[in-house]
Amino acid sequence: MKPYALLILLLVFFNCKNESSKHIETSDESYKIETKINNILSKMTLEEKIGQTNLRGTSSRVKGELPEELKTAVRKGEIGAFLNVMNLEYVKELQKIAIEESPNGIPLIFARDVIHGFKTIFPIPLGLAASWDAEIAKKSSEIAAFEASSAGIRWTFAPMLDIARDSRWGRIAESPGEDPYLASILGKAYVEGFQSDDLSNPTSMAACAKHYIGYGAAIGGRDYNTVNLSEPLLRNLYLPPFQSSIDAGAATVMSSFNEVNGIPATGNEFLLKQVLRDELQFDGFIVSDWDSTVEMITHGFARDEKHVAELSAIAGLDMEMTSKAYEHHLKTLVEEGKVSVKQIDAFVKNILRIKLRLNLFEQPYIPEGHTGNLYAEAHLSEAKKAAIKSTVLLKNDAILPLANTAKVAVIGPLANKPHEQLGTWTFDGEKKHTVTPTDAFKKANVKFQFAEGLTHSRDRTNKGFNEAIRIAKNADVIVFFGGEEAILSGEAHSRANIDLPGAQEQLLKELAKTGKPIVLVIMAGRPITIANIIDDVDAVLMAWHPGTMGGEALHDIIFGLSQPEGHLPVSWPKTAGQLPYFYNHKNTGRPAEADQFVQMDSIPIAAWQSSLGNDSHYLDVGYAPHFPFGYGLTYTDFKYENITVSQDTISFNKDITIKASITNTGKNDGKELVQLYVQDVVGSITRPIRELKRFKHVNLKSGETKEVSFTMSSEDLKFVNSKLINAAEEGVFNVWIAPHAEAGLKSSFYLKE
Repeated sequence: MKPYALLILLLVFFNCKNESSKHIETSDESYKIETKINNILSKMTLEEKIGQTNLRGTSSRVKGELPEELKTAVRKGEIGAFLNVMNLEYVKELQKIAIEESPNGIPLIFARDVIHGFKTIFPIPLGLAASWDAEIAKKSSEIAAFEASSAGIRWTFAPMLDIARDSRWGRIAESPGEDPYLASILGKAYVEGFQSDDLSNPTSMAACAKHYIGYGAAIGGRDYNTVNLSEPLLRNLYLPPFQSSIDAGAATVMSSFNEVNGIPATGNEFLLKQVLRDELQFDGFIVSDWDSTVEMITHGFARDEKHVAELSAIAGLDMEMTSKAYEHHLKTLVEEGKVSVKQIDAFVKNILRIKLRLNLFEQPYIPEGHTGNLYAEAHLSEAKKAAIKSTVLLKNDAILPLANTAKVAVIGPLANKPHEQLGTWTFDGEKKHTVTPTDAFKKANVKFQFAEGLTHSRDRTNKGFNEAIRIAKNADVIVFFGGEEAILSGEAHSRANIDLPGAQEQLLKELAKTGKPIVLVIMAGRPITIANIIDDVDAVLMAWHPGTMGGEALHDIIFGLSQPEGHLPVSWPKTAGQLPYFYNHKNTGRPAEADQFVQMDSIPIAAWQSSLGNDSHYLDVGYAPHFPFGYGLTYTDFKYENITVSQDTISFNKDITIKASITNTGKNDGKELVQLYVQDVVGSITRPIRELKRFKHVNLKSGETKEVSFTMSSEDLKFVNSKLINAAEEGVFNVWIAPHAEAGLKSSFYLKE
């Protein structure tokens, strides 16, 4: 490796990045880029311009020999970008053709779904969201970019910013959870990690904020489904994470599969032009999701492929992924006057702008000696840290952490499944590098015996039960690793029943009969309903799909070398019948009250017909989730006391400070996630019962007390009303400092004009 190349790589990877060092494009740099764009554009034919709008590739990777026709298309300037070309020699060959043989030497962008790691796999995004830690999110995407860019990948289809309120939806695994404030913080962090301080850095990747927009609101939690959203809800809940990511410099945005209020997002001029371009001031390029253009025919919005191209172009879609409506029809549409050359020029300018910011014209090839440091110790250490910070302790009846001397029966279909542990969207992760719980237990010389009991999560047979029960009887404690395989979550993997699949509940019931305490560790891409077996187990850890180093992280948590630090980024339902469920819901005219709720089994036989309880609930499961948003236990306890508000009344644009004392009342040192929630009591449109506005991680030694304070102003109290005005309104606000969304110390203040 040349000395300058080594220096570049070391500076990129080890440089401590912060807001003060973030590269901001100067007006002079912007002028130079725009001048170069116009110069290139002036030399391009219409066919070459259309070529820049074409993203080509296959569903996993280009295999076999490179087709000559593909190389010819690049040579003619008919392709702007590729996805899933994972052969380094092909990447180099195609880029060389584009640079040296195409009419204007415009470089290609090579893209890949690098969602939560490239080779070193981090917890799934929903798991990372459970860390409530922007630095963890940023570091995970920084490492992913460093590794993936060594394979020529300079564009990733992440972060996914879809607010997800329904755990049946398979893609909840990729989401930042149900809250727009938390999602906005994480979205910004992901973009900064992928793109580094400067997008021209050869070890960075262009981020893609997706799926724009409302994809997580699909009816019934069924993928690709219809979405109906009022405009205030769209703007108050689903738009903020995209705003945050665009403000952080996200290079690209992906239009979603779904329709919004009857118009598919890919052909939605209001969403793509008015909101994204004009209001959010996005100046990168917009790419369709896979075939989402031509799927507008199936939606019933477009007549045929030519109509697809017309609608997409009018809406402002810059680049089409895999389908070929633009390639086949844009030239004809221009000749017919249905699409203007000016519109095509705008698409090409947006695409060239990102290629220039990526510095692909000056450095189109992978830097010499850039290996990506795949699976480097530093990468693995960060992945382990992320898994620890993401793991949520849901229940603990004084069983965890285990003593080093404990004899452990390790049981369950996910105790030693290196592939499943990686989770959804891990095209490039390699199971041979995965450290499973059994691997970690062996390495640490834990006294354990292992029996799967079930061969995989969906296994419905009981042929392995006897062996599992046998080792359980000889142990002090059972640690059961269950959940769902990686394939059961992700795109097109929605579930109507989100209990533990297969015979896992049956096996747990049998193990409970041994009388031995049970620690249930769940690995899954979504919350799993465990009401049927919660009383049969003594502790529950939610590990999500924890990635490459999940086994070591779980070993350290189970044996007390680390504490679980995760908190739920979504409400955890008792049953799928509660879904969609989310903490920031509205009050009804008859909100549920504990003292009025009548459970179904308590209703007398032949009771007189009446409105039992007179409030909003389910007769069988009540009205509360199993575990609320923000919930997460540690190996110690915390007490909240003495909430104070700096002023009873504040004026617009003035700050208010809310404080409370937090004490660690347990025997162990620990970290508490202290959360601030607000309720606008009366609004011009009804407001949620609580909204997250701030949070802090607070380290407390045993017996220690700290005062925790939060500062807000009327800027934090704004919302979009029915007239689409974004403003705070005068009135009373309730405020809580809390450990989760259904508890805490309450006070109030008045906002006055």
